[in-house]
Amino acid sequence: MELPLEVEEFLSWMLAEKGRSVNTLGAYRRDLRTYIGWLTGREMALGDVTAETVEDYVAHLRSVGRAPASVARALVVVRCLHRFLSQEGYLKADPASGVEAPRVPAGLPKALAEDEVASLISAVVGHDAVARRDRAMLEVLYGAGLRISELVRLSLADLDLEAGVLRAMGKGSRERVVPVAGLALDALEAWLSPWGRGALTPQRWARRGDASAVFLNARGGRLSRQGAWGIVRRHGNRCGLGERLTPHVLRHSCATHMLDHGADIRVVQELLGHASVSTTQVYTLVSTERLRQVYERAHPRARGRPDRGDPLP
Repeated sequence: MELPLEVEEFLSWMLAEKGRSVNTLGAYRRDLRTYIGWLTGREMALGDVTAETVEDYVAHLRSVGRAPASVARALVVVRCLHRFLSQEGYLKADPASGVEAPRVPAGLPKALAEDEVASLISAVVGHDAVARRDRAMLEVLYGAGLRISELVRLSLADLDLEAGVLRAMGKGSRERVVPVAGLALDALEAWLSPWGRGALTPQRWARRGDASAVFLNARGGRLSRQGAWGIVRRHGNRCGLGERLTPHVLRHSCATHMLDHGADIRVVQELLGHASVSTTQVYTLVSTERLRQVYERAHPRARGRPDRGDPLP
């Protein structure tokens, strides 16, 4: 579906003036296609939109089962679009300015148990090139707490396996140095051997940048974000994790397990590349809840009160 020219101008403005990333713009474009498609189905143009129209759109998103966070994000994009159109003179007024965003209930990240992570990585069997790649991907996502975009963006120059570190390019083009050790380091070394990445290296590289990529697809090109997602989901399905598993769940699990084992929150913040420690603090809530659950299972006097007989007078 083609978007109206003024919407394309808005997206270009978000890229050039606001510095939004390619991934963020892709999400904006998908949300706006849904919005424009909904307006078209009601035989409405952008100039016909009122505050009631935007409220009806929010209600529509809820009715089709969109999660509160997804509805809130879609409304933010719609509000930004209408504000831009009114400021640029495409609209006389901003119809979305008074529409309040729906409240998003606070939730805790759903980390895997440590034995579930072990089962997931053990589900990758064999020592062929694809198995070595998949094992290295899972180990690095969990061991280094990388985002999926950071993983597929890794280039060979970003690795220093002798020093046991890698360089990740995070949100806002912020670089950070992340330790990689133990099983993750072993898996990376196995993948980067002639029997791993070397076996998937083509005789001729199809695109610029493929030759420097750490992770390759079966055709010898740089592995895409979508391809990496599919690999994680496939192995999750094989070991029974299903939709519980996403690449970001491995990142959640890395942070949660480190805090469970006594890591300082500032260290975890640095590892994950969070700009503010407040973002990392949600994982302390996860660990506190896990601590309570373990306490109630393990302490002999935490599983209910013994029968004390008649109360004292």
